[in-house]
Order: sequence, then C-alpha cells, then structure tokens
Amino acid sequence: MHKLSNQSSTQAPSPSVVTLRGVDAALRAALDAEATRRRLSLNGVILELLRGSIGLAGEPDLNHDLDALAGSWTREEADGFAAAVADFEQIDASMWQDEANLL
Repeated sequence: MHKLSNQSSTQAPSPSVVTLRGVDAALRAALDAEATRRRLSLNGVILELLRGSIGLAGEPDLNHDLDALAGSWTREEADGFAAAVADFEQIDASMWQDEANLL
C-alpha cells in the first residue's frame, strides 16, 4: 500500500508535485491555448481548471470600479434621468407585428 503522507493530520500539507501522464497532442494544444487566453502559465491554467471542476474555485472576483457611483445621485438627478429616458419605455406596437400580417 502506498503511503500518502508522513505528516500528522494537524499539519497543513506542503505543496506537492504531481506528474500528469497521457496528455495527447490535442489536449496539450488546448491547454496551451487556454493558458495563453487566460495569460497564465500551463501549470496555473491546469490548477484553475482542476479546482473549478471539483468545486474548489471559490467565488469569482468582483469588480468594484463603479462602487463610487452607486447611490451618488440626488433625488433631483435621478428624477431628471428618469424623465430623459422615459421615451425609451414606450413600446411601438408596429415594430412587433407579424411580418405575415403586413403583406
């Protein structure tokens, strides 16, 4: 029987090396392309894919670049904006007629 670890269960496991065998040319090309697309190393993209496939990816990073704008309008500014775009709320029924009925 193989021994998995010589550490006690109270110690955090150290990073380990895993060899992946059986990677054919098509899989390698796809992994390389994905690594390039994500701007990661081959190792990094494989780790991300593995973590994501078994539910260890965690929550995606949220962008906070527009947070300062949220709730920053006064009531008057919000009302002015709503009035300015009110026409966009109107539905032009003629645009939704069936083309067969127009002939």
